[in-house]
Amino acid sequence: QVQLVESGGGLVQAGGSLRLSCAASGRTFSPRSMGWFRQAPGQEREFVSAIKWSGLSANYADSVKGRFTISRDNAKNTVYLQMNSLKPEDTAIYYCAASQSSWSSRKFDYEYWGQGTQVTVSS
Repeated sequence: QVQLVESGGGLVQAGGSLRLSCAASGRTFSPRSMGWFRQAPGQEREFVSAIKWSGLSANYADSVKGRFTISRDNAKNTVYLQMNSLKPEDTAIYYCAASQSSWSSRKFDYEYWGQGTQVTVSS
């Protein structure tokens, strides 16, 4: 069983920065990709970013391109999401996810999910 635990969320003013972390534990962990998704109240969970576990490719939603950066530390089984120039519309619960076999921006392709961490951006 794979467990994902997010941390690093919080309250920040518009224009500020946060770094989210997602630590994976459990049985031998070797996903094909890791992703970040977010869900605002009353809205669908949406794709934010994903990275291949090899680190050779990363993908971003248009809404966060140029502001967010995804990275991973394979030795620590940890994925990060550096969020800069935050906007009030970035306010959401951010979820980390892992896919054993897919390289995808679709939430249905991810088998493992963390519990989420709240990010609130004030104007």
